[in-house]
Amino acid sequence: MREGAAEIALIEEEDDILFSFEVPPEAAGARLDRFLAERPELVAAHLSRTRLKALIEDGRLTIGGGGARDASRRLAAGDSVTLAVPPPEPAEPQPENIPLNVVFEDAHLLVVDKPAGLVVHPAHGHETGTLVNALLAHCGASLSGIGGVKKPGIVHRIDKDTSGLLVVAKTDAAHKGLSRLFEDHGRKLHLVREYLAFVWGAPERRHGVIEAPIGRHSTQREKMAVVPEERGREAVTHWELVESFGPASLVACQLETGRTHQIRVHLAHIGHPLIGDATYGAGFKTKTALLAPAARAAVETLGRQALHAASLGFMHPVTREELMFESELPQDLAALQKALATS
Repeated sequence: MREGAAEIALIEEEDDILFSFEVPPEAAGARLDRFLAERPELVAAHLSRTRLKALIEDGRLTIGGGGARDASRRLAAGDSVTLAVPPPEPAEPQPENIPLNVVFEDAHLLVVDKPAGLVVHPAHGHETGTLVNALLAHCGASLSGIGGVKKPGIVHRIDKDTSGLLVVAKTDAAHKGLSRLFEDHGRKLHLVREYLAFVWGAPERRHGVIEAPIGRHSTQREKMAVVPEERGREAVTHWELVESFGPASLVACQLETGRTHQIRVHLAHIGHPLIGDATYGAGFKTKTALLAPAARAAVETLGRQALHAASLGFMHPVTREELMFESELPQDLAALQKALATS
């Protein structure tokens, strides 16, 4: 415990991350755990309401300097809330002989073309069989972060059921440079991230920009949603209509920010959710009846959201070389495109 902190009940270690909040008037009367679960900083830290409740009960929270272990406690306007979050336990994933489609590799980094269905890093329910396990086997001891970082070599990720291009650091120098690049999101540093998305319906315009904050869904905690600015994080997606198929369209999306499920949430927000997206496009299943038999069959056998990370461009963080990579549609999405186009 830090010097001078012995008089309060907060359990706090040197490596803890502290989050402090003042309860605004509009949150007066809110439950403690619900108030914390809606803080953008804690959402960004991937702290679920269950995890927050456990931290509270473990004595890691104070209100006005005094200990508070009741997650259901009602807050008053002006309350000062401080939460001490311990660092995650270092993961120790094991190397696994999982095939990788490596499109570029040097001493500092590699670019892989991830298939749909492959989880990027170990997590609850996916402790093995991930891209990280494959990278440990492929790169051996050269992989950045071995021996302490929870996501070794990973500086950005794409969803399990999204296919496409991903860059991975092999050295600490590359890891630091790539991390800066992805934190900048291409505003000052060169970064191109383009996705191809098959969506329901046809946008009325040829192109546009979606600027809508994204945060955790208020009731379905496994989902993200467009939320008020004070509850979410800035999210910007540029889109362009590539091809229209009547009941469906192919859209190219470029990310200006990198929020969880950003493209899926934003396209659903404007009324054009991804084909096959069971989380954000479930209400559009009946649209398959509008398709010709071949296209309907392609959608029904897809088994995932129709999203592909098709282009990735950036300046090499060590050699300073400009790199650009393209990935063709995988077999399932190419079959979907053909079926939609010939319907």
